Parts: sequence; structure tokens; C-alpha cells
Amino acid sequence: MKNFKKLKVWEKSIELVKNIYLNTNSFPKEEIYSLTSQIRRSAISIPSNIAEGAGRGTKKEFNNFLNITLGSTYELET
Repeated sequence: MKNFKKLKVWEKSIELVKNIYLNTNSFPKEEIYSLTSQIRRSAISIPSNIAEGAGRGTKKEFNNFLNITLGSTYELET
């Protein structure tokens, strides 16, 4: 479908992931397997789902993955 690396939303989401990793480094060590892990996993799922959706064959599939991405952004915000 599309080269996901040319999508601005993908580029911005990669920046977000980098910032999340930098900021969660200062979290308490007892949170490494709970809160830190959850935040990082939801952040990395954003560009991952954009990339996976872009690799699908149809716009409908791409849109489905963008909806999953939106869910991950809500999870991260929470």
C-alpha cells in the first residue's frame, strides 16, 4: 500500500516512542514490570500498527489498523 516511513504520523509516533523511553527511565525501579512496561508497550504499538496497516493490501485494512492505533493512543494517554 504505502511506504510507512514516508508517513508523517509514523515519523511523529517514532519520536513519541523515543520520548516515552527517555521519560520512563526516571520511573521508580519497582514499576519496571508494571506501569513502565505498559506505557512503553502502548507507545511502541502506535508506529507498529501504522507500519503493519500500511503493508496491507487495501485501504479498509489500513483503516482497521489505524483504528487499533487510535486505541493504543487512548491507552497511552490513560
